[in-house]
Amino acid sequence: MRLLIEPLSLRLRQPFVIAHGASTTRENVLVRLIGEGDVGASRGRGGALEGLGEAAAVPYLGESRAGIVAYLEGLERALPELDPLTFAHVIDALPPGSAAARAAVDMALHDAFGKVLGAPLYRLFGLAAGRVPPSSFTIAIGAPEEMARAARTAPLPVLKLKLGADGEAVDLARVDAVRAASALPIRVDANAGWSRESAERLLPRLAERGVELCEQPLPAGDLEGLRALSRLPKRPALFADEGIRTSADIVAHAGLVEGVVIKLAKSGGLRGALRDITLARALGLDVLLSCMIESSVAVTAAAHLAPLCQHVDLDGPLLIDNDPFEGVLHREGRLILPDRPGLGLVARP
Repeated sequence: MRLLIEPLSLRLRQPFVIAHGASTTRENVLVRLIGEGDVGASRGRGGALEGLGEAAAVPYLGESRAGIVAYLEGLERALPELDPLTFAHVIDALPPGSAAARAAVDMALHDAFGKVLGAPLYRLFGLAAGRVPPSSFTIAIGAPEEMARAARTAPLPVLKLKLGADGEAVDLARVDAVRAASALPIRVDANAGWSRESAERLLPRLAERGVELCEQPLPAGDLEGLRALSRLPKRPALFADEGIRTSADIVAHAGLVEGVVIKLAKSGGLRGALRDITLARALGLDVLLSCMIESSVAVTAAAHLAPLCQHVDLDGPLLIDNDPFEGVLHREGRLILPDRPGLGLVARP
């Protein structure tokens, strides 16, 4: 199989502001694995079997487009004899390095696997498309009235508010403005933007406002801080995100939070995410399956695992205006998994 690497520049519909900073574009990488195939529905460019994957260049995870491309270029000689039906050992043997690049290769291999067998991935995983939880819609940090305006037109049935900037009073004003504008369930994500003291004051007040859960209230690695927050008598459920990069991190957070955020770009793809979901569930943790700012390639890949998870935040394609593929659909507040083979992606004209 040949590995083709293409830049994928995604334009955000609105500036995306979180506690880490602001952005208007994301410089991701598209991976195509091209090989021989004899299943008509699986053929891509020039009639060859094609598997698609995407790597998200997320700076706070230490990822860059240049680093992702360098990793992928180093793999090209290792793939010619690859059989899509026996690829698991290849994924397990990928060298250390960019988790996002490994995720892209993993997605492409799974896509080819499903196409050879003529079935969508969720069916090959033994999952039911109708058991996908409702996804949240992310509202970036802004003035309270701006976030309220976005909440009124949110296309999904759960709101996720980015917080963690400009102080406690402003964060509470943001939640109050959104709650006044919408009756939809609210979740918040501080992106590690609060101190222990701020989190201890804010979490009970967020619970009073009916906030369901809070992602990453403290900096990654502050396990003692999470332990203290877990003892608050009244608070939303706590979910660790930036603090979860490896399976060992999931084990370390057990007993300190109610759940963990799993993303393919952190887990190294579908195989790693499936491992991490299984581990989290075994430890009694809920799973929130999420995405980076990604196109329908990576988000659809993640969506095939959504029936395994209690919560879903897969709104990436709704945040960009130049998605090159159609895959998972957002219809009347529900995620609709494609029933086509593999990931089930179709190139947009």
